[in-house]
Amino acid sequence: MNRHFLGDTAVLLGRSLRHVARSPDTIITTAIMPIAFMLLFVYVFGGAIETGSDSYVNYLLPGILLITIASGISYTAFRLFLDMQGGIFERFQSMPIARSALLWAHVLTSLVANLVSLAVVVGVALIMGFRTGAGVLDWLAVAGILMLFTLALTWIAVIPGLTAKSVDGASAFSYPLVFLPFVSSAFVPTESMPGPVRAFAEHQPVTSIVNAIRDLFAQRPVGTDIWIALAWCAGILVVAFVLADAVHRRRIA
Repeated sequence: MNRHFLGDTAVLLGRSLRHVARSPDTIITTAIMPIAFMLLFVYVFGGAIETGSDSYVNYLLPGILLITIASGISYTAFRLFLDMQGGIFERFQSMPIARSALLWAHVLTSLVANLVSLAVVVGVALIMGFRTGAGVLDWLAVAGILMLFTLALTWIAVIPGLTAKSVDGASAFSYPLVFLPFVSSAFVPTESMPGPVRAFAEHQPVTSIVNAIRDLFAQRPVGTDIWIALAWCAGILVVAFVLADAVHRRRIA
């Protein structure tokens, strides 16, 4: 059964990746908004924001990477919604394939597409002056955190992809996720925020994830931030997977 599942998932993953390859505008669109934010904050607002960092783009990049992921996962819900509405989902379910293979194919497609978008954003950041002395292990740790965060948000995206009644409804859920980094340490230190806003910013997942990635890039001791970040990502992933699996089971029952 495990081999059957892996083979079916690989075939359906190839199908989804071909769709993405034929529509590269989805990756370009995913990267455009985060890059626009990065350009705006670095070249317009950066001089007025005190972060204690030598380079504002170095301070800003971790939050921009999370915005890139939040922007990209909306396409997972969109593609899954199209499969549902086009009848392809039911057609695959009537065939002798693993029932969860289609979902995993969409999830893994999201992971691959988002990694490409993240690479594009990092490339632009390097052109804008981003520099890091991070070693291979630091980069691997950053990549691991970003991949775990992508998987967590992607399984959240599966839920509206299966339940939405319209294209707009399938992708609109990502808007709050895109703007969540704005109420965190992604753009300014939380110490500069008023009391209630600071309390929220310091106890939401984006702040710990951003701080952990920023410390890894700067080769500073990460302290407890990385464990809090991993706990948030793993917790969101488990809850989202359980809910998405329950919705999927109801749809195919």
